[in-house]
Amino acid sequence: MTSALIGNYARYDIEFERGEGVRLWDAEGNEYLDFLSGIAVCNTGHCHPQVVAAVQEQAARLLHVSNLFYTAPMVRLAERLAERSLGGGGKVFFANSGAEANEAALKLARKRRRGGRFVVLHGGFHGRTFGALSATPQETKQAPFAPLVPGFDAVLPEAAPDAIGPETAGVVIELVQGETGVHPLPVELVHAIRAACDEHGALLIVDEVQTGMGRTGTLFASERYGIRPDLMTLAKGLGGGLPIGALVAAPEYADVFAPGDHGSTFAGNPLVTAAANAALDVIDDPAFLEAVRERGTLLTEGVRELPGVSDVRGAGLMVAAELSVDAPELVKRALTEQRLVLNATGPRTLRFLPPLVVSEAEITDALGRLQALLA
Repeated sequence: MTSALIGNYARYDIEFERGEGVRLWDAEGNEYLDFLSGIAVCNTGHCHPQVVAAVQEQAARLLHVSNLFYTAPMVRLAERLAERSLGGGGKVFFANSGAEANEAALKLARKRRRGGRFVVLHGGFHGRTFGALSATPQETKQAPFAPLVPGFDAVLPEAAPDAIGPETAGVVIELVQGETGVHPLPVELVHAIRAACDEHGALLIVDEVQTGMGRTGTLFASERYGIRPDLMTLAKGLGGGLPIGALVAAPEYADVFAPGDHGSTFAGNPLVTAAANAALDVIDDPAFLEAVRERGTLLTEGVRELPGVSDVRGAGLMVAAELSVDAPELVKRALTEQRLVLNATGPRTLRFLPPLVVSEAEITDALGRLQALLA
């Protein structure tokens, strides 16, 4: 559509101009059913009325003052996240994205254990900046930018407990590995990693950028697993559609950073934190989260019954299916023939990340559109 953008994205030739709930409309007025949510960002749906109202009110009041000062939305969001996660009592650093939140976590862990190494898992994804990319052991993503940041030991997930030692500064994990095809880590493995971190004094860094904010049916996936991370990173669904990231540090590690150790010009500004507070108001509700779990079961069971599906994985409304057909081609056909927005994470892997406000009828509708393509 334009030659003015750097070509680092394989964009579809569609321009969206409006969204509401689980629906999108393109510039020609065509309506689409969105089962991608801007890649797990619009958890409250497109243009949720509470988020829109919070943004409109805050935009007319105050947009930016820098992190040399406090603002009420920033303070409120930090207090809520600190109270609601890691058993309470922790502290929050705001960033602008998941990669930035992960960079902050890596820096905090490395400052705490100077010269320490990181254990990271094959199949994980933690961002595109140099530190976060170094924690993402995927050859196609890393190779063009080598040499990367030293000190990262990539292991298969099942080998992680034995890879942790006294020299380990931190272990970086996704409880459900999202970008490589929605692979939940076994509960017993996660507890073994937690125990090994405790034994050797390493920090357990849980990347909840995609799994957080209700995506798996609890506010944070760590609640499903019954573990307490030392550091937790958030982004994507936190801002209700606006860019924000956060690092939450448990109380015993909350004061590792001193003034000047780390920072960000725009992070935690009043506009995005007002939006995040509104999104949190919607999502952190027991009835809402119960509905996510119920809708997740409905989606998973429905996908399992589609023709050519050999495996279904996921948690809550974070679901993937292995297909007998070409997944990227199916995604293209779903978009152009059925106006259904989906995502392929591999040659045969289809990913579903609908807004958490999706209804049973919309799930049935999406499954019907896929059935028409796969039959």
